[in-house]
Amino acid sequence: MEIVQFLIDFILHVDKHLEAFVVAYGPWVYALLFLIVFVETGVVVMPFLPGDSLLFIVGALCGAGFMSLPLAMAVLLAAAILGDQCNYSIGRHLGPKVFQWEDSRWFNRKAFDQAHSFYERYGGVTIILARFMPFIRTFAPFVAGVAHMERSRFTLFNVLGALLWVVGIATAGYFFGNLEWVRNNLEKIIWGLILVPGLIAILGAWRAGRDSAKRAA
Repeated sequence: MEIVQFLIDFILHVDKHLEAFVVAYGPWVYALLFLIVFVETGVVVMPFLPGDSLLFIVGALCGAGFMSLPLAMAVLLAAAILGDQCNYSIGRHLGPKVFQWEDSRWFNRKAFDQAHSFYERYGGVTIILARFMPFIRTFAPFVAGVAHMERSRFTLFNVLGALLWVVGIATAGYFFGNLEWVRNNLEKIIWGLILVPGLIAILGAWRAGRDSAKRAA
C-alpha cells in the first residue's frame, strides 16, 4: 500500500518530486526521466506512470533553469522511441497468445482491448495518436506487435509520435509552466492532463469497438 500511495502522490505532485530530485541528485534526474518514460511506454504492466504531466513539468523545470531543455528532450525522445520498440517486440513475440490472457494484477485486459479496438479503427496512425492518451499509449505498440505490423512502418509512426509528444508538451511546459496562473493551478492542470486524454481514449475505443461489432454483425 505504501508503494501505491507514493505512486499516486508522485503522479499528482510530480513537479515537487522532480524539483526535489534535481536539487538532491543533479544530473541523475536525466537517468530517472529515461527510466520513467521507457518503463511507461515499454512495459505493458506499467501504464499508470506519469506521461503528459511529466513532460509538461520537465519543460517547466527547464524554463526555470533547473535542467537543460535540449538534453531533457534528447533523453525523453530516446526513452519514448526505445520504449515503444521494446513494447512492439514483446507483442510481436507473444502474438495471438495475448488474446487468451485474462485481466490480472499484471495485465490490464480492458486497456488492451481498448487499444486493440483503437488500432482496428485507425491502423498505424494509432501509434501517433496514442502518445497523447494514457493507458492506450502503453498498449498501442504492444498491439501493433501482436498484429505483426511491419517493423519499418511501425518505426516511422513511433518516431513521428515521439517527436510530436515530447517536443510538443515539453515546449508548452517550457513557455507556460512558470506563469503565475499555471503554477497556482498546476494540480488542476495535472488532473486535466491525466483525465481528459484518458476520457478521449475511452470514447474512441468504445466507438471503435461498436463499429467493429456492427461490421461483424
